Amino acid sequence: MSYDECYVKSVVRTINDWPEPGIAFRDVTPIFKDPKALRMVSDSLITRYIDSGITHIACIDARGFLLGSIIAYQLNLPLVLVRKKGKLPGDTICQDYTLEYGTATVEMQTDSLAEGNRVLIFDDLIATGGTVLAAATLIRKLGAEVHEAAALIDLPDLQGSARIQEAEIPVYTLLAYEGH
Repeated sequence: MSYDECYVKSVVRTINDWPEPGIAFRDVTPIFKDPKALRMVSDSLITRYIDSGITHIACIDARGFLLGSIIAYQLNLPLVLVRKKGKLPGDTICQDYTLEYGTATVEMQTDSLAEGNRVLIFDDLIATGGTVLAAATLIRKLGAEVHEAAALIDLPDLQGSARIQEAEIPVYTLLAYEGH
């Protein structure tokens, strides 16, 4: 593990039994209070995607918006929002999915993407993979291609990354944590 990875991992906070008993929530919000960690994470992701050929970044509500917007700004790419149902104005399409601890629905505006677009899906964390897979379904419904799914954190014990890869979507994460 590199110095940057060790440093960023030391900044991420674990909150046990949240949002319900048995869950060890990996809280990335301390990264935004630490300019050094935020720079390390942002620079790593920007470097990875600078010459990738992606045309859009689709970020997932809500922590995915924070890093996704930095990456989109630095790469001069459009940012597409994947939001919880009922949060976007205009014409939208929606997709249900299963979470680690429940179910939810995400949506995108129908004019966000078009055929020929190559999209990076970005979220803060991959647990069961449901959110990323729902976003990928929406992207494909709009005729675009999913280039890769990226996240700051992977929880491999929950098999989300494996499920995403089984759907023929490459996965990239900066950090991994054991457990739930």
